[in-house]
Amino acid sequence: MDAISTPMLLALAGLGLGFIMGATARAGRFCTFGAIEDFVLIRKTLRLRAWALAIAVAMICVQILHHTGTARIDEVFYLQSRIGWASSIAGGLLFGLGMSMVGTCGYGVMVRMAGGDLKALCSFLVLALTGYMTARGITSFIKVYSVDQIAVDASAAGGQGLPHLFAWATGMDVASLWLPAGLIIGGLIIFWCLKDTAFRNSRRDIVAGSLIGLAVAGGFAATGWLGADPFDPLRVQSLTYVLPLGETLVWLMTFTGASITFAIAVVLGTFAGALGMALLKDEFFWEGFDDAREMRRHLLGAAAMGAGGVTALGCTVGQGISGVSTLAFSPMLTLASILLGASFGLHWLLTGSAREALQILTTGAPRS
Repeated sequence: MDAISTPMLLALAGLGLGFIMGATARAGRFCTFGAIEDFVLIRKTLRLRAWALAIAVAMICVQILHHTGTARIDEVFYLQSRIGWASSIAGGLLFGLGMSMVGTCGYGVMVRMAGGDLKALCSFLVLALTGYMTARGITSFIKVYSVDQIAVDASAAGGQGLPHLFAWATGMDVASLWLPAGLIIGGLIIFWCLKDTAFRNSRRDIVAGSLIGLAVAGGFAATGWLGADPFDPLRVQSLTYVLPLGETLVWLMTFTGASITFAIAVVLGTFAGALGMALLKDEFFWEGFDDAREMRRHLLGAAAMGAGGVTALGCTVGQGISGVSTLAFSPMLTLASILLGASFGLHWLLTGSAREALQILTTGAPRS
């Protein structure tokens, strides 16, 4: 029997990691937009802390992988010298706004679709299409010749990682900073998560956040270690849910002439894991749009997420967990922009006024 090829090994790894992501989201009610919604509307932080725990666990594990040489983390695109701050901000704001219109992110769309949500199916198709168009299609020119032209060059520091920037400013050895930075920042985030009594008592949220963080670190380990083929090294990456949705759609349409990739396998695994858990918990039921107005909001929101996510090079998982875990600066800027865009969108939907939503964000109170 011939040995399994490296791309197939990576696809199997992606399938397994995606299955964990899907099953965990369904069983643990893990939702990044739900975390933002809970905090913005009722100041409840339980799901926000679960998301933060996922970031912390991923960050610590990724930096351990980097320190031990298990994964080629220094090769990830997150740590490139070019800081595309305009793309991060514009794309993050647009993605966040789209999230508020759809009621979830790309990851959540897959989880909901697996539970029989036909609204999520429509959102998936639009998100996949617009994301792929923005990356490789006709609308990519808008991105390439606008926000992509605005960037800061951090090559003098060796990259845009926080250790790069700190070492450049202080003259310290950058190689010695990665693991301490990951442990300190990750440890502080974990401390913030666990200082809340309600979160400490919520086993479901602790387990969900931990599993998501481990899955993200597993993505870097799989692509960094299994993909380290001396004759054909593959790109180091982890989990994300914007462009891979479009790639999955293309793969499904061109199956006989296409090859499955790690990213596509993650998407398929996520759907399978969420579907399995929905059936196991007897939570699968068909659900459609209430009216044309709701459908319009979901379709526009999905289009915004597709275009914004590709512009920002990731989503709440791709940038918000995978990217942040590498200690890169751009993902942190993108995550902040997503949070701001989603908060604005939530207030806009509630008040019906963009001006009032902006005033709530800037002053903390609506107009009198």
